[in-house]
Amino acid sequence: MKAASVRAERLRSHRLDAPGPTVVDAARHMLAVQAQEFWGGRLALAARTKGEPTMRDVDAAFDRAEIVRSWTMRGTIHAIPAEDLAWVLGVTGERQIRQGAAVHRREGIDDEVVARAERIARGALAGRNQLTRKELFAVFDAGGVPTAGQRGYHVLTRLSMNPVIVQGPVVPRDGAPTREQYFVLADEWIPDAAAPADPLAEFFERFVASHGPAGARDFAWWSGLPLGISRTAAERASDRLVVVDDEPEPIFVAAGPRPRRSAGAHEVVALPPFEEYYISYADRTVTCSPEFLAAVGPGVNGMVRPIILARGEIIGVWTHSLATGRHEDDPLPELFAPDAATPAEVTEALARYRRFVTG
Repeated sequence: MKAASVRAERLRSHRLDAPGPTVVDAARHMLAVQAQEFWGGRLALAARTKGEPTMRDVDAAFDRAEIVRSWTMRGTIHAIPAEDLAWVLGVTGERQIRQGAAVHRREGIDDEVVARAERIARGALAGRNQLTRKELFAVFDAGGVPTAGQRGYHVLTRLSMNPVIVQGPVVPRDGAPTREQYFVLADEWIPDAAAPADPLAEFFERFVASHGPAGARDFAWWSGLPLGISRTAAERASDRLVVVDDEPEPIFVAAGPRPRRSAGAHEVVALPPFEEYYISYADRTVTCSPEFLAAVGPGVNGMVRPIILARGEIIGVWTHSLATGRHEDDPLPELFAPDAATPAEVTEALARYRRFVTG
């Protein structure tokens, strides 16, 4: 496929020009959006939803237990529909734990420590109790599971991948955008978990539906699964997909009706750090010119910067502070291709983000 055709199809698959009716619909369509920057994951969902949902609107979906946040794949935090967390971790959790084994040994986190931490967490969070990270760490420390340095973080990730705990309702914050979630017990917070007949095939199909055109190599990068397993996933899901290119390997889109482009879709949008439209592919040059890749990231610190997208192509990055008082300041663009969008289009794209974060 030509790059322009791929971009057009991906804009629809990502629902960037065919937005879903609600935040939860957008989350279910995407399955998982990268969200180690909590505000960024929420912006990613808002950008894929009709109207102009604010951060508070997205927070409400977390508070209602419709969406949660956890380490779902690649050791990275994603926002995911609550109903889908358990089966996705059933595919990715064991591999993530194996990959973290060396760090766990270094931190002295063995099976006995994990079991003790689970007992402490279950005791502290039973009855739908909610604790911040700081509060949960204090409970661990008091119960004989030290959290100094990075040890507490790795205990949290291990319990989250099992999954015993999950990040659910949003912690209120006066005078500034919210930035933290309470930890809750997964089995209490998510009583109605989905159970697809073939989780691996479901995983690949949902990835293609929300990210296609894409192939097994893209899925391997996105999911963190080995390429061989990713190819198996593609084979098992192939009867639910359509091949649109087969060189050098099959590239798929979803079968059935495609999302319809909205007549009012914005052609220039401000998207978050670690944006799925950019980060999810083995080859990112389809949407970003090679000379701009280093400016977007990942950089030496692993960061991927917020992007400005014009008609499917990345034309710049932008910055903004969520600090108290500064979140109402105007975001600052840094354009790579100033002629690719009018100043008014860029200004309005950033203004929509500002309304999202201040609304």
